[in-house]
Amino acid sequence: MEEPGVVVEAVVECVLYADATGFTVARMATGEQEQLTATGPSLWGVQPGETLRLHGRWTRHRQYGSQLVVTECERVLPAQVHAIRRYLGSGLVRGIGPRLAQAIVDHFAQDTLQVIATTPQRLLEVHHIGPARRDAIVAAWAEQQAIREVMVFLHQAGVSPALATRIHKALGEQTLTVLRKDPYRLAEAVPGIGFVTAETIARAVGIDASDPKRLRAGLLHTLERAQAQGHCHVPQEHVIGQAARLLEAEPAELHQVLDTLRADRKVVVELLAHAGTHRAVVFPTWLHHAEVNLAGDLMRLLKAPSQLPGQARWSHPHTPLAGPGIPAGGLHPDQEQAVRMALTHTVSLLTGGPGCGKSFTVATLVALARSAGATVTLAAPTGRAAQRLAQLTGQPAMTVHRLLRTRTAAKEEGALFGSDDPLQADLIVIDEASMLDVHLAARLARAVPSGCHLLLVGDVDQLPSVGPGSVLRDLLSVPVIARTRLTQVFRQAPGGSLVINAHRIRAGQLPSNGGEFWFVAVERAEDIPDQVLDIALRRLPEKFGLDSGQVQVLCPGRRTAAGALALSRALQARCNPARPDAAQHWVGDRVFRLGDRVMAIRNNYDKGPAGVFNGSYGTVTGVLSDQRRLEVSLEEGTTVGYDFDELDELLHAYAITVHRAQGSEYPYVVVPLTTAAGKGMLQRNLLYTAITRAQKMIVLVGQPEALQMAVRHTGARRNTALARRLADGLAEPAPPPVLSSSGQLACF
Repeated sequence: MEEPGVVVEAVVECVLYADATGFTVARMATGEQEQLTATGPSLWGVQPGETLRLHGRWTRHRQYGSQLVVTECERVLPAQVHAIRRYLGSGLVRGIGPRLAQAIVDHFAQDTLQVIATTPQRLLEVHHIGPARRDAIVAAWAEQQAIREVMVFLHQAGVSPALATRIHKALGEQTLTVLRKDPYRLAEAVPGIGFVTAETIARAVGIDASDPKRLRAGLLHTLERAQAQGHCHVPQEHVIGQAARLLEAEPAELHQVLDTLRADRKVVVELLAHAGTHRAVVFPTWLHHAEVNLAGDLMRLLKAPSQLPGQARWSHPHTPLAGPGIPAGGLHPDQEQAVRMALTHTVSLLTGGPGCGKSFTVATLVALARSAGATVTLAAPTGRAAQRLAQLTGQPAMTVHRLLRTRTAAKEEGALFGSDDPLQADLIVIDEASMLDVHLAARLARAVPSGCHLLLVGDVDQLPSVGPGSVLRDLLSVPVIARTRLTQVFRQAPGGSLVINAHRIRAGQLPSNGGEFWFVAVERAEDIPDQVLDIALRRLPEKFGLDSGQVQVLCPGRRTAAGALALSRALQARCNPARPDAAQHWVGDRVFRLGDRVMAIRNNYDKGPAGVFNGSYGTVTGVLSDQRRLEVSLEEGTTVGYDFDELDELLHAYAITVHRAQGSEYPYVVVPLTTAAGKGMLQRNLLYTAITRAQKMIVLVGQPEALQMAVRHTGARRNTALARRLADGLAEPAPPPVLSSSGQLACF
């Protein structure tokens, strides 16, 4: 017989479990000693210290005993002394930890919250509270109350209250006004919140489906989806058509909205040559500027006379290369051509697959250039790629972001940045150039001085950049840009079968088992996650005497049962389970614990002495609940703090996507392959990239048809205009016309 409904007021002690569906299990306290376990999706996002009014019914679980199944959850201010103490000491109010909470509550008892809210000057009566700390407490209290109001609003609108802190941080005092009158502004103003969430709120507050703000947001959302797939532009008819289906609107209305977006400089509509005619395409303005600026700066570099020291140019084809780094028997002809190319052309490209000697060629080039008095700067898009470049060349290397951050910092100190204050180098080498998106490449090219030599090194058959654009591939399609492709395979053992199978896959052939490469066939998709866990945590460590940290799981996608999210959660539960004596912090369905392996997924120039960059790895070394902050020790050797409302910048790294692994290498790699990932993920360049991340061994685990699909499917080309701009610019034709969405010539 089902228990009747009850209403219980309780304080959240800790979150025990949460999953992607929102289902949450929390331990609650109804008094000083009495505890209960509450479950249900309405608890999603609750935090320790909060007082909740729970509506639900009691039930008994066979394994976990009595539980309150919650059907509705209201956040209320605590009224009892023990609840007030727990609330203030939980860290929800920044600046008040457990000891100070105890002192404040001991002094004011049940009047504590009223004192903070109405007569905060009385806080000075408490020992260790001075004017500065009082002001900080008052400010934190006001912020917390504002966030609480936002939480209530979001809950009523059917949106997760866990988004409240992020929204309030972006919009401040305007938050509730924006939510009620223009929720679609969230999609533009708040990172990580898109059109779907804004649409849910808009329906709750009664915004009409034909509201121009909705149509505007839907059009921008359509462009954002294209950006997420790597496109810089979308044909105008596709933008209008996709948005019309999404919004159930008339194309004529959307053409008017597109004209408004163009007038507001949110988009650029340009006429590009296509199949013997011209087609109107739509760029987000920032992407259009990045692509145009990148093309302009590359043309500037290509046309500039070399400023490399004369003795470093080796321009005469019959002058033998000699000096540091040149082996006694000389270089392979392709490698020698690559070195000469980089020393004689101001912009050049070096490509080739694994084992073809790109790294040795770069090391030789760097040694030769330095011995001739040239200043050489080395960089790569990720920290791990930069570390590997430094190890291979014996010279310092840094991330491209850090390289450019140095110039930005100089600008902030009063210096000029850009063409008036370029990077001071004779030769700049960028490794893993396939990872450069158009925005980062544009920033890099702008900082390179005319006459400096720029060499981009990469494997064009790997995955393209996470961000929009396909810079390396586009440059390779411009004949005037010097390039060398290394094809001779030098690296055979160890890792011979890795190299062989990588080249087989690149050629569209199925790999073969043996040596350092294994494919474990699993017919049923539901069995793949358990097989991956067993191989990564037991079989490989036992066979080779490894620590499980030497094995990295790489996934084609994030969302399936064998995706990065589910497997990372399962690996965390095995490698770093919850411990009663260890602090942890839940954010939605993710929990951060001491010792967790994490990865930064967003550039943050304000972290640490030189910033934290996308792709940086670290370990959680502190969970400071009273300060509402995590401490993360990065591989680069620095420790940085992440506030609890910044944790969307961190990803658990037990299992990550292949895209996230670009630029990194791992001793042992395990990759799940399931047809559920679909053609969008199971592509040849993704599988090729995964295999080339392994240093010693890779194990593919999955369905044979998924492996065949990945080898067979080459993926779609990205919509870019960089190559066309370079070809046209170097030929100096008339600039292409830019049109409005209605087809009229537009002036910019």
